[in-house]
Amino acid sequence: MTPWREGLRSLKRYPSAALGVLIIAALVATAIYAVVSIPYSEAQKLWRGGDMWQDLPVNAGPVWADRLFGGDAPRTIKAESADAAVAEEAYEGVRIEQQRLEFDFPYSEFPSEVNLFLESDHEQRQPFVRTAWITPEGDEIPIEARRVGASERISISQNQALENRLGHAPQIGLFTSAAPDAEQPQVRGGEYTLLVETVHFEEQAKLDAELVVYGQVHGWAGTDHQRRDLSIALLWGTPIALAFGLLAAVGTTVTTLLIAATGVWYRGWVDATIQRLTEINIILPLLPVLVMIGTLYSTSIWLMLGVVVVLGIFSAGIKMYRAMLLPIREAPYIEAARSYGASNMRIIMRYMVPRILPVLIPTFVTLIPTYVFLEASLAVLGLGDPVLPTWGKVLYDAQDQSALYHGFYYWVLSPAALLMLTGLGFAMLGFALDRVFNPRLRNL
Repeated sequence: MTPWREGLRSLKRYPSAALGVLIIAALVATAIYAVVSIPYSEAQKLWRGGDMWQDLPVNAGPVWADRLFGGDAPRTIKAESADAAVAEEAYEGVRIEQQRLEFDFPYSEFPSEVNLFLESDHEQRQPFVRTAWITPEGDEIPIEARRVGASERISISQNQALENRLGHAPQIGLFTSAAPDAEQPQVRGGEYTLLVETVHFEEQAKLDAELVVYGQVHGWAGTDHQRRDLSIALLWGTPIALAFGLLAAVGTTVTTLLIAATGVWYRGWVDATIQRLTEINIILPLLPVLVMIGTLYSTSIWLMLGVVVVLGIFSAGIKMYRAMLLPIREAPYIEAARSYGASNMRIIMRYMVPRILPVLIPTFVTLIPTYVFLEASLAVLGLGDPVLPTWGKVLYDAQDQSALYHGFYYWVLSPAALLMLTGLGFAMLGFALDRVFNPRLRNL
């Protein structure tokens, strides 16, 4: 049995290795799901925000967290013209259309916001719209009357005149069963109706209405201050984090090993040059250099990756690999390879490098989360890629909006938990591999 197979079979003795593999497999499966279900271009478009998120509440927590602690926070409810009861009456020169947007409100807490979105299809004369709120008992509360353009957003929650009449914010007063002057209004559940009465001045004119009663919770990840669903960033942050960590670890580790082996084999000025470059590079602080590049040039994640690889080539690992390769260079099988005419590159690639690969693998595995944390750290410092949804960008936005101060703990805990889970998975597997392949640790 080869040492590789024997080492892999030995992993079964370490439960930590199995748990690490399980965590890494879950992260890889999540990354594949994110890439397949949400294409890269669509993920960028969604993270930019805009009107596509207008139907989601602001700073809404995840549904599971609310239900876990016994809450009954409302979810977002929508009522559209396509499902509304419509009545029309025609008069000379005008046409009056009534739409009844009906919905059931079964929750014991108030909604966070109420908006009405109108889309008018007319040529020249704008329609005139009157809206009224009908309670489960049949009471009608006038809201407002106005002319509307091609696309209008009517924020019922910010209607100051309505708030003065109700005695509470509209999203509370329209759903309350208590008197207007009550200190603690109670939610009135039941069947509500928004009456949208439109006066059309053109025969072919049409009005589409959508009522959105925003909840306090949304989905499994919640939303941020721009109404964006955080699940987009948490899902797509997984392949970005793994790709950045893997590419950086591969680029630095493999290149460093090859350069160290080349210096050991050729010796002389080649080895001396490599060692001097390494000593100079060790002095350079990686994070400040990346901060300088991100501030003065670009925050592209791929540029940062290239800089990380370049600065990581002549790292302290070269000296460690050199110490391991020096005795291998004097081994008898190396002299035998030289005697039958093996080229320098063949000796380096076939006889020297493979001898220390087993020791290299644990170091490579534990390096991956290091670069994942580095990318997240740059994003938290405001140097993350502006077009990519990443875990670090979520943490940066949470810090910028004082999420912890306002009690939006989910905004910080979700990406932080994924970062810690990534570090834990690779660390547990790396430490187990180190015990298997490092001769000094096998019997400990």
